[in-house]
This record gives sequence, C-alpha cells and structure tokens, in this order.
Amino acid sequence: MDPIAVGIFAVFVVAIIVAVAFTMKRNSELKNNGIEADAVVSKIKENETTDSDGNTDFTYTFYVTYQLQDGTMAEAKLGKAGHHGLRVGDRLRIKYLPSKPKYVILSE
Repeated sequence: MDPIAVGIFAVFVVAIIVAVAFTMKRNSELKNNGIEADAVVSKIKENETTDSDGNTDFTYTFYVTYQLQDGTMAEAKLGKAGHHGLRVGDRLRIKYLPSKPKYVILSE
C-alpha cells in the first residue's frame, strides 16, 4: 500500500477519534455541570440524502430557543439524535454551560 495513502488514512482516523472524544467530553460536562433551562423547539431542519441505489433517507436537526441566566435569549442545535417526535413549539427542559451556551442537551 502507498505510504502516503496510509498516512492520510491515519490522519483521518485520528481526526475522527479526537472529534468523538471531544463530543463525549462535552456531553459529559453538560450532563454533570450543565444549568437547566426551559426551552422551546424553534425550528427543525430536514436533510435529505440519496444513496447510489436511489434510496432517499431523511435526517432532522432540531433547534431550541431558551433564556440564559443573564436573561438573554439563545438558540442552539439540540445535541444527540433521536428526537423524532418533537415539533416546532414543543417545550422541553435542556442543559447548557454558561461558558458555551450554544451546546445543549436534553435534561434527564
């Protein structure tokens, strides 16, 4: 195998591992230290993809609006997949970090 291709592949794998580790750390920090707030689903973006066989798949990105501790309003993408039952206007409880209010997860 070409050494350049192996090097590129290795860099790609390391980048994915770092991204996954960063996301897991951030979500753990949110879960353990996040501030709870009431939020409203503000928008839902539908993403359509078609594979080489012509099969279409849809994924959804959910956004919420919520009030920070200082009273300002914020909007953020809701972390973690699997919120298929949500609709615009639904109310839910989230957690965010004051230092990074654009990262939110559902409160448990």
